[in-house]
Amino acid sequence: MSFLDSWQALSDTPWATAIHESDLVFPALESVHVLALMLMAGTIAVADLRLLGLVLPGVPAAEVERRVTPTTWFGFAVMAATGGLLFASEAGDLRRNPAFLVKVCLLAAAGLNVLAFQILARPALERTPAGAAAPPAARVIAALSLAIWACVIVAGRAVAYFTHKGG
Repeated sequence: MSFLDSWQALSDTPWATAIHESDLVFPALESVHVLALMLMAGTIAVADLRLLGLVLPGVPAAEVERRVTPTTWFGFAVMAATGGLLFASEAGDLRRNPAFLVKVCLLAAAGLNVLAFQILARPALERTPAGAAAPPAARVIAALSLAIWACVIVAGRAVAYFTHKGG
């Protein structure tokens, strides 16, 4: 069985089928997933826009990042949990969905961007005084973050338009 064939096996499990066929559970999970995405993307946008110097100029960028990070991670955790359940319920169809595959690649890019921020930008950011411009690496990573998350959202929305039912 190939890796992508295992996706079909996952969606054929009784619990995944129950989610997929439920008139209440699937839409509820989808709604919570979108709300969690909104929470996470909103907090990421505030931090990234501060790094770019476009909002909250009097607040140190490191302080903004510290304040929003717990909420960002909460949103991410809820989004990942609901996304995992939604994925399981449609994995057989999603294995052939180009928008979903693009979304997965973009999520990987977002994770690498967070890693780059932690390694390349965060140490210098901690030493940046209030009102000063964020270090160049932090600004580049923030711009990439905004672009990547916008693309994740678009790709996620496009998944519904490329879903192939059956077979």
